[in-house]
Amino acid sequence: MEITGARYSGILFHLTSIRTKYGIGDMGRNAYEFVDKLARTGATLWQVLPLGPTGYGNSPYAARSTFAGNELLIDLEDLVDEGYLNRDDIAFPPDWPSSRVDFDRVRAYKLPLLKKAAGDFLRSRRHRSDYSAFKQANASWLDGYAVFMTLYDEKYQDARWMLWEDRYSPQTLKKYSKQAETYRVLQYFFLKQWLKLKSYANGRGIRIIGDIPIFVGADSADTWSNIQLFKTDAKGGYSAISGVPPDNFSATGQRWGNPVYDWKKHEETGFSWWIERIRKQLELCDIIRIDHFRGFDAYWEVKASCPTAVDGKWVKAPGKAFFKALRNEFGELPIIAEDLGFMTDSVNNLRKENHLPGMKIFQFGFTRLPDGSFNSWDTFLPHNWDEDFVAYPGTHDNETLRGWYENQDDGMKDIVRRYLSSDDKEIVWAFLNALMLSHARYAIVQLQDILGLGNKARMNTPSTCNDLNWSWSVSMDDFTDWHIARFRHLVEISGRDGMTFQERLARIGEKRSSRTSGQES
Repeated sequence: MEITGARYSGILFHLTSIRTKYGIGDMGRNAYEFVDKLARTGATLWQVLPLGPTGYGNSPYAARSTFAGNELLIDLEDLVDEGYLNRDDIAFPPDWPSSRVDFDRVRAYKLPLLKKAAGDFLRSRRHRSDYSAFKQANASWLDGYAVFMTLYDEKYQDARWMLWEDRYSPQTLKKYSKQAETYRVLQYFFLKQWLKLKSYANGRGIRIIGDIPIFVGADSADTWSNIQLFKTDAKGGYSAISGVPPDNFSATGQRWGNPVYDWKKHEETGFSWWIERIRKQLELCDIIRIDHFRGFDAYWEVKASCPTAVDGKWVKAPGKAFFKALRNEFGELPIIAEDLGFMTDSVNNLRKENHLPGMKIFQFGFTRLPDGSFNSWDTFLPHNWDEDFVAYPGTHDNETLRGWYENQDDGMKDIVRRYLSSDDKEIVWAFLNALMLSHARYAIVQLQDILGLGNKARMNTPSTCNDLNWSWSVSMDDFTDWHIARFRHLVEISGRDGMTFQERLARIGEKRSSRTSGQES
């Protein structure tokens, strides 16, 4: 990240959460409305969750591909405007839940329409040179993803490719290439619409923070197409998976189930797969947050046959060589390191050597010492932060601020009120005020917290899998002028508009000069 002396702020709000009449957020007019409202706050960052096509459980952190875009985010109205759908095709969408995304119903409604549009595109032969250029530019992953999804959709109805008879090979790609053209077109639609939205946001002075998990899904095109890059056994199945060791939250640890990398193979290729992964994300976003950064230093590896994470072990990863390869390819890295959890000096040094800001979660700061007293030295409290961090009240994995506060006991509520000099009614804005006035260079706030919503608006509860996770949505009408003005006030008093001190002085000088010229005339 660049060190400019400027201070930044932004809003964390995933695209799926924008309520539309098509059941899910998309890259249509409602997304542009959000960008306009974000710009009016004076903030300059929009953070989204991973943009890939989701699988079982609808988690964007368990995508079918780390390179592809989620087809459900494609704007149907744009396809009508382009002539690939008729207005009648989308005239009567179903009635949707008022505050949730019903992913199964959305898939059943949108995918047939998207495939119809793709078929019309292929028949029309419009934009052929643009489409050919897209396929060539994305050749390293596009065929594998398109064939994978075609086999999943049309032959197996099951993404556990380890059970398929069709394994990845040039012969398999050739055999199903024609059928897979539909998914290539859908990725063309996605990229075209997303880059248009990104360009609009950039034009309004807003940079987009994307997000990628360090590991990929077991049932993904990434593993199907590149199984040699993961640890496997003699039968070709995964020999080891990722997780975290036992801690105060879980006596058996967490068994994530994601396959772990064969880092020796990655090193032999000069980390070429990872370089292409980062290159793609930098096409989609301006800044990247990498989830579970500590895994580049060492990760918790569990035998695939183990039912829990208890018997795992820490395995060293080639973090220094990896980031050196990235710097050689991209120069200064616009990456945020998710460095929460158990960090060692080695992990912290890896982050600092590569000039990557870490993360602070304000909610985590309210802890007690063994004697029950308030731990004012907690590193997650804003008075203990230095500049080299991105600060959040909470992320997609945490309770909303209102929900978190309401779930505290009376003693902790009293500590929070006294720390923030606030009453219960204003506690959320007192949180945001303290966060924005902190020394952390970046401050990112969930839209749920700006709207003051409780835990019914929580995005995800880790270690659970239900219809509530990832499905929260909200109307842009609920993001009112009052919310915009109040957040803008915090942006202004904290100097988090992305300008350096020198730029701000110049801006003041321009305004004074303009007023003087007006008076003289």
